[in-house]
Amino acid sequence: MATRYKVCNCNRTMPLDAATGAAIGSAIGTSALPVASQLCRREVGAYLDAIDGNDQVVVACTQERALFSELAEQRETAAPIRFVNIRETGGWGKEARQAIPKMAALLAAAALPDPEPVPSVDYVSAGSVLLVGPSSRVMPWADRLAAQLDVSILLTSVSGNEVLLERRYPVYSGSRVRIEGWLGAFQVRWEQANPIDLELCTRCNACVNACPEDAIGLDYQINLAACTGHRACVKACDAIGAIDFMRSATGREKEFDLVFDLSDQPLIRLHQAPQGYLAPGADPARQSELALQLTQLVGEFSKPRFFAYKEKLCAHGRNKKTGCSTCIDICSAGAISSNGDHVTVNPHLCAGCGACTTVCPSGAMTYAYPRASDLGRKLRTLLNTYAKAGGLQPALLLHSEERGAALIDAAGRLAGTRSAHGVPARVIPVAMHHVASAGIDVWLSAIAYGATNVLILLTGEEAPQYVEALEQQAGIAQTILAALGYRGTHIELLRASTALELDTELQRAQPATVPAAPATFHIDAEKRTTLRFAVEHLAAHAPIPATEIALPAGAPFGAVAVNTSACTLCMSCVGACPESALIDNPAKPQLRFIEANCVQCGLCEKTCPENAISLTPRLLLDGRARERVVLNEAEPFHCIRCGSPFGTLQMVENMLTRLAGHGAFAGNLDRIKMCSDCRVVDMMENKQEVSILDVKR
Repeated sequence: MATRYKVCNCNRTMPLDAATGAAIGSAIGTSALPVASQLCRREVGAYLDAIDGNDQVVVACTQERALFSELAEQRETAAPIRFVNIRETGGWGKEARQAIPKMAALLAAAALPDPEPVPSVDYVSAGSVLLVGPSSRVMPWADRLAAQLDVSILLTSVSGNEVLLERRYPVYSGSRVRIEGWLGAFQVRWEQANPIDLELCTRCNACVNACPEDAIGLDYQINLAACTGHRACVKACDAIGAIDFMRSATGREKEFDLVFDLSDQPLIRLHQAPQGYLAPGADPARQSELALQLTQLVGEFSKPRFFAYKEKLCAHGRNKKTGCSTCIDICSAGAISSNGDHVTVNPHLCAGCGACTTVCPSGAMTYAYPRASDLGRKLRTLLNTYAKAGGLQPALLLHSEERGAALIDAAGRLAGTRSAHGVPARVIPVAMHHVASAGIDVWLSAIAYGATNVLILLTGEEAPQYVEALEQQAGIAQTILAALGYRGTHIELLRASTALELDTELQRAQPATVPAAPATFHIDAEKRTTLRFAVEHLAAHAPIPATEIALPAGAPFGAVAVNTSACTLCMSCVGACPESALIDNPAKPQLRFIEANCVQCGLCEKTCPENAISLTPRLLLDGRARERVVLNEAEPFHCIRCGSPFGTLQMVENMLTRLAGHGAFAGNLDRIKMCSDCRVVDMMENKQEVSILDVKR
C-alpha cells in the first residue's frame, strides 16, 4: 500500500518549505513533499483530496487530529489515516532548523504497518459496584451513583450521623475486608463485626427504642463501648433475627463488577491496581474524578494480551527449588505468581508494563504487543531515515504514551513561545506503552544501530521496583560498553515531572561513541539471540578489543565454578539446569558447561547437595562462550561383580560413609559397590536374607 504524506508548517511557525519538503521526501523514499501552511483551515482541500483514495495517509499534525478524523468520517473514506507530531517534538524550539532529519524519521516510522494482532483479554461489567469505607463517605456517594449503577455498600465504620431508612440498595457492615479479582469479577470477603446484620435489619426501630443506654442509633449499628450486654435489643428484634451477639459464622462473601474504595488507605496496596478498582480515599476532588470513570466502566471491554510465556525456557524452579523469581518480584500488578517449577500470569491483572520481560534473563517472558521485532523495526527505521536525511549523533528518547508524551508536548509548546529550549534536534522521541517494556537487548541493539544515546524518560508514574530494575539494567549495559572502549554515557534515565524539568534534562545528555558501522541485524523474538547479535557487533567494532568482561551481580551472563574436591558428579545440577548450560557426558562421568546458555538463575547452586557450585557474572566474547568446557570429571567406578561402570569412586566412597549404618546394607556393604542389577542378584542368592514371604501376617 502506498503512503501519502500531508505536512504543514503550522502558519509558518516551523522551518518547513519547498526545499525541506524535497529533502524529507528524498529521505523517506518519495517525491518532494508539498508543505502546507494552514492544512486545517484554508488548505484542508489538499487533505480531503488525499483521503479520497485507498492509500494510507500520514498527517504530520496531532493537534487537529479530531478535526481531520471527523472529516474522514464524513467522507466515509477507506483510507487508513495516521497522525504524527513533528511540531512539539522538534519543529518548535531553538534547534528547529536542524530538526529536519528527525522530522523525516518520525514520518517514516509513522508509515510502518501496525504490529500483528494478538489474542485479546475480555472483560464484562454489568455495573454492579461495591462502595466500601466509612459511612460518612460511602452514603453520599451511594445516593449519587445509585441512578447509574447497581450499588451495594459495605460500611467499615459508622459515625452515628447517617440515617439508614429506605432500603434502596444492599447495605453490609464489617471489617477485615479482602478484595480479589478484576473488572467484572471482583470477589470481596469480610467479617461481620457488629451484632446487627444490616441486610437482615428492617429498620423498624424496635431495638433503638428498647436499648436503655442509647447504644443504637439510626445507623442501626450497636456502639459496643456503650452497650452493657443486657440484650433487650435481641428480645425486641425477636423473630427477625437481625441481632446476634453470639454469631459464629461471621464470614461474608459477595461478587461485584466494580469496587469504589473510599477507605483512608486503599484495601489493595498495589502500585497498579486491578482495572475496575478505584480508590480515591478521602480527597473529594479525586472522588469526583474517579466516580465519573466508574460510571463509564459498564459494558464489554478488551485489551491485548501483552505477554507471551515460554515455559520450557523458564528458570523459575526445578524439583521444588526456586531459582529465578525476578518477574514475580517486579510485577506491580500482582499478576505473576509461582506455580511449582514455573510461573503463572493472570492476563486480566496484567497491565502491560512489560517489566517482567525486561528482567527475565532467559527470554521465557516476552512482550507480545508490540513484539520486540516490531519495536526493532521501528528503531531501525527511525535511525536509518535520520542518517539518510543527514542527521548526526541521534539519541532515542523512550517515553510512555500518556504522561511522557504529555510532558514532551508541554515542553514543545513552551519552546514555541520561546520559554524553553525545546527537544534537541538529535533527540528522537519513541512512544511506548510503558518504558519498562524495553531492556538491555533493545538498548544495546539501538547503540549497535548507531544511536549515541538511549534516554529513558521517568515521569514519577513508574513503580519504584521498575526504576530500580531499569537502573540495574542500565548499569549492566554501560559496563559492557565501557569495557569495549565506547566512551560516554549511552543509557540514561531522565527524571522529570514538569515540562521545564524535562527541557533541562534533555540538554544534559551528551552524545556517546558508537560503532563506526551501524549494525544490520534484526531484533529477534528470542531475547538472548538479540543480545548475542548486539554484543557481537559492538565487540567487532570495539575501540578496545576484549574477550572477557566482568559484570555486576544480577547480570544474565556468567560462569559456573565447581569445587572439584567436593563435587561427586551426582549430576543433580544437570537435572536442575533449565537452559542446558550444564550437561553431562553419556560416555563417562563428566560435568560440562556451555557458558553462552547460562542465565545465572542459581538453580544449580541451590540444588547441589555438596554446596560445590558458585556463580561468577561475566561476559565472554570469544569462542569459549559456546565451547563445552569440562568442569569436573572422574574415572568411573566399576561394579565389583560384573565390572560395568555405574558411578564415580568419590560417589561410592561417600555412599559407603553415609550408608554404613543403614539397615538395608548392614553386613552387606559390598552391595554399595555393585550396580543396581547385581545388587538384586546378590540379595536373591543370599539364603540368609529375610524375605517378605517369611514375615508373619
